[in-house]
Amino acid sequence: MSRLARLDERAALRKALRCDVVESVDVAVIGAGVGGLAVALATTDRKVALLTKGELAHSGSSPYAQGGIAAAVAAEDSAEAHAEDTRRVGRGLNDAGVVDLLTQGGPAAIERLLEWGTDFDRTADGELDLGREAGHRHRRILHAGGDATGREIVRAMSDAVRRQEHVAVYEHFFAWDLLLDAQGCVVGVLGLRGSERIALLAGETVLASGGLGQVYRYTTNPAAVTGDGLAMAARAGARLVDLEFVQFHPTTLDRGANDSGQVPLLTEALRGDGAWLVDENGRRFMFDVDEAGELAPRDIVARTLFLRASRGEKNFLDLRPVADTAEEFAAHFPTAAASCRAAGLDPMAAPVPVTPAVHYHMGGVWVDGSGRTSVPGLWACGEVTSTGAHGANRLASNSLLEALVFGLRLGAGVAARPRRAHPPRSHAGFPRPRPAALDRADRVETLIGELRDVAWSDIGIVRSRPRLERALVRLDEIERELPAGNPTQRSGELRNMLTTARLVAHCALRREESRGGHYREDFPEARRRWERRQFVDPEPVAVAMGPVSVRQR
Repeated sequence: MSRLARLDERAALRKALRCDVVESVDVAVIGAGVGGLAVALATTDRKVALLTKGELAHSGSSPYAQGGIAAAVAAEDSAEAHAEDTRRVGRGLNDAGVVDLLTQGGPAAIERLLEWGTDFDRTADGELDLGREAGHRHRRILHAGGDATGREIVRAMSDAVRRQEHVAVYEHFFAWDLLLDAQGCVVGVLGLRGSERIALLAGETVLASGGLGQVYRYTTNPAAVTGDGLAMAARAGARLVDLEFVQFHPTTLDRGANDSGQVPLLTEALRGDGAWLVDENGRRFMFDVDEAGELAPRDIVARTLFLRASRGEKNFLDLRPVADTAEEFAAHFPTAAASCRAAGLDPMAAPVPVTPAVHYHMGGVWVDGSGRTSVPGLWACGEVTSTGAHGANRLASNSLLEALVFGLRLGAGVAARPRRAHPPRSHAGFPRPRPAALDRADRVETLIGELRDVAWSDIGIVRSRPRLERALVRLDEIERELPAGNPTQRSGELRNMLTTARLVAHCALRREESRGGHYREDFPEARRRWERRQFVDPEPVAVAMGPVSVRQR
């Protein structure tokens, strides 16, 4: 094809997709947390576009991961023991083969992090300083900067990405939707960068966009985590699984959320190092519920705190067993110390108030062990997926490990495949422009706030049929109230949050039992017939605007 013909083709494609720019790459990676960075680093000999909503090294939830990364690197530990702990917490829904891939790949993944320059905490004799957290029988948690593990890992990986000539970083890029061809294959992504509309054609497209925390009123996740990848995958018709399993972190600082709903996390490592959960009289109450006390699985601890609060009882975390002085505490847990200072609290003087908040989504896009989804051309890794590694409840500090291990596997798999030709056309594009006067940014923010309140009260820690049915009715009302206007990042995020909340509510309504991160007060016990994963097969939509219909099995 001549250069002139190619230019004519691009002009026709820009018009068809209603975009300003058309570009082509071999691999488009949506998300620059640990999973996306791992894919970019492992997909060698390919032209890779790494897309992030914010800035590299400050994107998604990974930089906020305080607790650490788990791996069986100690002499007395083993991948088999790590796998056994992972399955025990997963409440019967783990995929055993995937768990083995995760835990057996852990030590090599840590070696890769060290090669990239990750500065993990070490003992006085230079050995890796390993901690223990809830659900782990051995000390296998690596930390960096005390409670700044995610930030240090992302820093090292981002620095490594910047050294790669095959990776182009697209910062401040909002992925509006996936591009599909007439056969239903994913052939790239539509995105917004400021007011510019971009069509990025790709032979392979990877979702590494993180979870759904911002769907809820209180979350440890930053503002960018709005369920985008899950919603885009649903609109593309990708198989989803286990969407009802949402993990609530038991201990966030109970001093109110910021404007985005994010609350300060008080890492699991604090309880691993001896912090106590106490009532207003200083009594430790978790041993009344579980023999592991403060180190019980997260769903049990979070639900205990939630139910106590619903009865008007107060919950506190006593941090004084962790350190003798404020200086010592700040040296080991600088992020937690800074959060306490910002809230005007002295953790060495008295226990600090805590509340649960949404932390991690165990459900997501179904993928095989190599990261392939059910839709040709679409891959995924990290929290946006449900690999089967976590089951109904994630073992502490397995999230960074999963994103890293399976991101590296995915990248290597894509790199080994023959290059796919860039498609000449796509089946969908941006919605048709509408009068700018109809854009209502203030109304979008109001609807986002209402959606978060609905999710927190009715699709949250404690669920029931009346709560979930009420949520679905209100979500439908919010859908009908969406203001018309030109596509913007915030309107796109609201659309994605609605899709995601509706999918979680549907799946939570169908699972009539309590297990792991899903608790039904009308079905408070686990039921044998539900000891299985719940799959959802959405109907793909050519132009991603309306509600997504689903088939469940």
